[in-house]
Amino acid sequence: MGIFGKESGTTSQFTTATVIAKGCSIKGELQLACDIQVDGFIEGKLRSDKSLVISNDGRVKGEVYSDKIMVNGLLEGNVYANEIEILELGKVTGTIYCDNLSIEKGGSFLGETLPTQKEHVVSLGNKDVGKTTASAAQAPQKMQATK
Repeated sequence: MGIFGKESGTTSQFTTATVIAKGCSIKGELQLACDIQVDGFIEGKLRSDKSLVISNDGRVKGEVYSDKIMVNGLLEGNVYANEIEILELGKVTGTIYCDNLSIEKGGSFLGETLPTQKEHVVSLGNKDVGKTTASAAQAPQKMQATK
């Protein structure tokens, strides 16, 4: 049923993805318990319980916390995730806090990676949302990967 239907206030066991459409621009802080796909532009702090997909036309700038991130557009800033995939057209600049980073041929990353000491916290019900710790004893890895 649509959002204006009789039962719009009922809860569903299924969640849908939030889509920021091409041409849309958002500034500020977003907190989501579902997947998000960015075809437009987001600037600020983004926290997602699940996955973030940045499409070819999508751009995200700021501080990002998510369980899984797939980048085929542009991502700039500090990124905290359990898994990050930079796809063929993806470009990431900044600092990545992640132990599972992959870059496809054609994708690029300019910045540094830092390992996480414990599993990244992404639960929105937890007051520690988005907190991650990096081991101070481990030196950051500076990377530049291009096609």
